[in-house]
Amino acid sequence: MKDRLSEALKKSTADYTEIRYEIEDSTSFGYRGREVDRVSSSKLAGGIVRACTRGGWGMAVFDTLEDLDRQVQEACQAAALVGKEKTELADAAAPTDAHVVARMERDFRGVPLDEKLRLVAHYNDLLLGADPAIETTNCGYSETFRTVYFASSRGAYFMEERPYVVLHFGAVARDGALVQMSHDSVSSATDYGVVQGREALVEETARRAAALLKAPKVEGGTYSVILDQRLGGVFAHEAFGHLSEADFLYENDQMRELMHLGRSMGVKELNIVDDGSLDRYVGTHPYDDEGTPTQKTYLIREGVLVGHLHSLETAAKMGEKPTGNARAIRRGVPPIVRMTNTYIEGGNLSPEELFAGVDRGIYACSMLGGQTMMEQFTFSAAYGYRIENGQKGELIRDIVLTGNVFETLNAIDGFANDFKIIQAGGGCGKGGQAPLPVTFGAPHIRLRAVVVGGK
Repeated sequence: MKDRLSEALKKSTADYTEIRYEIEDSTSFGYRGREVDRVSSSKLAGGIVRACTRGGWGMAVFDTLEDLDRQVQEACQAAALVGKEKTELADAAAPTDAHVVARMERDFRGVPLDEKLRLVAHYNDLLLGADPAIETTNCGYSETFRTVYFASSRGAYFMEERPYVVLHFGAVARDGALVQMSHDSVSSATDYGVVQGREALVEETARRAAALLKAPKVEGGTYSVILDQRLGGVFAHEAFGHLSEADFLYENDQMRELMHLGRSMGVKELNIVDDGSLDRYVGTHPYDDEGTPTQKTYLIREGVLVGHLHSLETAAKMGEKPTGNARAIRRGVPPIVRMTNTYIEGGNLSPEELFAGVDRGIYACSMLGGQTMMEQFTFSAAYGYRIENGQKGELIRDIVLTGNVFETLNAIDGFANDFKIIQAGGGCGKGGQAPLPVTFGAPHIRLRAVVVGGK
């Protein structure tokens, strides 16, 4: 494969050219209520040629390796038509002959389909039987095994196997016109075993949907809020991580000024990291989809903005170093600047000490939905609890957190010592490419004076 891609690259007339070719095997199925409502299995192959001439990009998407020379020529011709400036791509160490084979504890490809079907049917039965209020369910399984080949006109070459397995499950409960739902998911890049033995989590998820029918709505106001590890990690990803992606920054003068390196950005104890080199998480890869080695990148260190996430092009345009964050969701689409494993580092307080510092507040858990607009954010917690005199109290619902991300980072006044990386299903969406496998993580985090919407 290396020889085949390298020979085709010799036909390039552009300043820079790369070829990414992929083979993907995938299977998915799921239940809605008592019925199997979706089953699919596919094997796809194909790729993309990207060429850059005078700063303009041309692309050619292909399904087979036949006539690859012509695909390279077409991408180069397209780049020449639009290029009017100067090609700016940062230099980066790149592999010249790397072969990254998946290391799996239990390979899902060796598990019979009937066994997988029985497991998901079992979980679905648990959801349906957890409480009489459960009206319907959504329980599914998916697996993907991608083999990616990459070569560039700079001499880079790698092959990487990228396995990914996901179990997701949720329940919908009803009491008259009132409907509540609860869901969860797990994923892994290394082990089919992650989907096994999940009975307790499945039943807890279903019972919570039923319990939310009786939970009161939170009263709107300003509260001290503790975020659990999942919601804290989502906050780091959604509210701050996307602001750090340099393809967004270098084209937006206002945000580029707000996100300038060296700016004070939160309390001194705050550290936010993106690390694509962490061992064997779903957001981990040795190289990004431009052949740049991934790395640990501090975005905020001791309360100061110290890093952005880059592709080769954004790094050159902003005069910074590539970080290995150019990622593509699948064959046939170009890489764009994306996060990998993004997290807030842990602190020194025990969770008990963190809660003890709140006389009246809210413990917000997991994520139901949300949106960001520039530095403004609105997040809906999946559920939560009152905090009274430092103790977790009754279950509450309809918790909506809103604010300015820069102000909120300065409102953090406590980090627990229970840091956790979350490997959930779903993934990140950007530029029409979703769901991209990522992880997020945090310890429990305490914030002061957070605006909470409610009744």
